[in-house]
Amino acid sequence: MQGLGKTVLFGLLAAAFGAAQAASPITIGVQAPITGQYANEGQGIADAVKLLVKQQNAKGGLLGHPLKVQVCDDQGEAAPAAICARQLINDGVLAVVGSYTSGAALAAEPLYARANVIQTSDGTSDELTAHGFKTFFRNAPPNSAEALFTAGYFKARGLKRIAVVTDHSSFATGLADAVIADAKKDGVTVLDKAYISAGSQNYTPVLTKLAALKPQAVYFSGYYTDGGLIKAQMAQLGMKAEFIGGDANQNVAFAKIAGNSAAGAVIINVPAPQDLPYPVAKQFLQQFHQAYGHMPPSIFTLTNADGLRAVLATAEKIHSVAPAKLIPALHQLKNFEGLTGTFSWNAVGERTGSPYVAFEVMADGSYKITYPAAAAGH
Repeated sequence: MQGLGKTVLFGLLAAAFGAAQAASPITIGVQAPITGQYANEGQGIADAVKLLVKQQNAKGGLLGHPLKVQVCDDQGEAAPAAICARQLINDGVLAVVGSYTSGAALAAEPLYARANVIQTSDGTSDELTAHGFKTFFRNAPPNSAEALFTAGYFKARGLKRIAVVTDHSSFATGLADAVIADAKKDGVTVLDKAYISAGSQNYTPVLTKLAALKPQAVYFSGYYTDGGLIKAQMAQLGMKAEFIGGDANQNVAFAKIAGNSAAGAVIINVPAPQDLPYPVAKQFLQQFHQAYGHMPPSIFTLTNADGLRAVLATAEKIHSVAPAKLIPALHQLKNFEGLTGTFSWNAVGERTGSPYVAFEVMADGSYKITYPAAAAGH
């Protein structure tokens, strides 16, 4: 009887230990600029991940495991990004959402690859998928796709003489070069490619030089923190050229920075959050607003949310969070119904299936889709 009691006790302890092991938490990392000039983007990403994790835990977690979130502030810069990657790897994360900037994502990418940690980022530099790292998955379309659309917009608008402005980041220079190449193929004359130092605030010397060339449009490939100032300073100089910004200008802060000069600016990106026609997106936007008291700062909150949603859905589909099984399954993701539309991931982790639009900034800071006509009429 005594031996049987010990056996039963041992069995109960083993079962309890096994249950505890089964319920061990899975950590999702966020690497994003929580502070610095892109802080509202990073905070939006972190908030979206926390909301998704809360919702997943309310459904019982992931395959019986509760989820938790570990956030690391990379300030949108390469050196802190590498530190964040090492920290999150040491924290034992399954996957990392981030970063917001291509430079930060590039710095972290090889570290996650060596550690077999999944990374999904909205960085749009084509270089991110050029290295063949199997752990990287882009949750936003690449520069090359945006450039092709942008050149089509120039052609549709009859813009034959443009000037291009970029900062020195890998994202912005890559996008600028791609836009220039595609625009030239369509017969557009690129009058100049001018560089600014991001965050320097005074861009009138560069703009004065460009104004003398009389461009029909100034295309800026960098971030909203500089784009808003460029638009304002173009107005101060009396420049008649149209301001056209790449996707990183799409942020609620753009209009605040540009002030009264914001109206008329054109920004090219996938649709803004409020313009997404999908029921799942509308529901998530309501949930986000209820949780945080404001709407997401930009579409990149939702593209990053889609990255995590795709990882969680795939893990549930294959009933495994083992990287050896999950990573190949993610490369085979097809027609996932995202907040930002239906998309797939291909063999190099590239997102395929993303419609671009051009929106005009209204006087109240809202956006109006003006191209293509089908999107403008939805």
